[in-house]
Amino acid sequence: MKIICSKSSLLKSVSIALKAVPSKTTMPILECILMDATTNQIKFTTNDMELGIETIVEGTIEEKGKVALDAKIFYEIIRRLPDNDVTIKTDDKYAATITCEKAKFNIPGKSGEDFAYLPMIEKDEPLTISQYTLKEMIRQTIFSIAVNENNKLMTGELFEIKNNCLKVVSLDGHRISIRKMSLKKDYSDRKVVVPGKTLSEISKILSGEVDDQVSIYFTKNHILFEFDQTMVVSRLIEGEYFRIDQMLSSDYETKLKINKKEFLDCIDRATLLVREVDKKPIIINITDDDMELRIDSAMGSMNEEIDIEKEGKDIMIGFNPKFLIDALRVIDDETVTIYLVNPKAPCFIRDDEENYTYLILPVNINQNQTR
Repeated sequence: MKIICSKSSLLKSVSIALKAVPSKTTMPILECILMDATTNQIKFTTNDMELGIETIVEGTIEEKGKVALDAKIFYEIIRRLPDNDVTIKTDDKYAATITCEKAKFNIPGKSGEDFAYLPMIEKDEPLTISQYTLKEMIRQTIFSIAVNENNKLMTGELFEIKNNCLKVVSLDGHRISIRKMSLKKDYSDRKVVVPGKTLSEISKILSGEVDDQVSIYFTKNHILFEFDQTMVVSRLIEGEYFRIDQMLSSDYETKLKINKKEFLDCIDRATLLVREVDKKPIIINITDDDMELRIDSAMGSMNEEIDIEKEGKDIMIGFNPKFLIDALRVIDDETVTIYLVNPKAPCFIRDDEENYTYLILPVNINQNQTR
């Protein structure tokens, strides 16, 4: 095999493919990137058996062939080469010679035949949306998936198509994040749970441009994202997702409108006095058109008042400040509306059209904290 590519196109493609290389594995071939130039295209493929990526590389094929090279070493070599054309040549023992200007590397490779190819996905009825929309929907929900694997379903996000609406949901037992968008044409109903790792890696390689499209294909066990000459295939998480509709309510005793930036900045200031291990709640006391935020910790105390528009009853309630910050940071509206029932019931932050909904469970506050 002999191919010639610019350093920039190589680096871009390797950076994308690297996201499906496992950090630990008992199968050394999975630590490799497959370089396939057996057709008229140069393709780079990586696969950790849960997530697989194939991306097309711009370049010239002088001799057809394929080889599997250690992905991380290959990436570091390309990254450090001069900004010029790079020639990659392999011999019949799969040893690769990489040259650029006066730099020359020789590294061992493996037969491409041993590589675990990506599963074949039937490309039937794609969901096509803008890369910007998908990237935003991931950004606005990914923070509330569970990090530990005690409940596998919580480590993924629900993608549901129903009544020509795409709904993305994540939850971790303390909060729920929901984003909805109307679709421009009719689609069959779908319901799958996509691993959070997959979505996190995809959001890093999506362009985020409104005019760039991404096509999403669903099968029983896999999901395929296709965009910008790149395919990302992921296994789905098996199981029935939680019935979140039973957890959502339109009842409220208190409704308030508040400037999002003021609210976020105030909570941010309060967290200066809290270490992560302390788990100190921020106490919110709502009376008339005034909201007082207070926090007490071993490092000191802080209280601040914010103007609000209020309907309904006065209420005092405590929250984990991180959960409020996470939700507020991803909302783009200038003003947010918050619905509360009582100090032990979840609060809802949502817009009038319910394009986004954030449910956050409160923290029990004792009498000493409320003084």
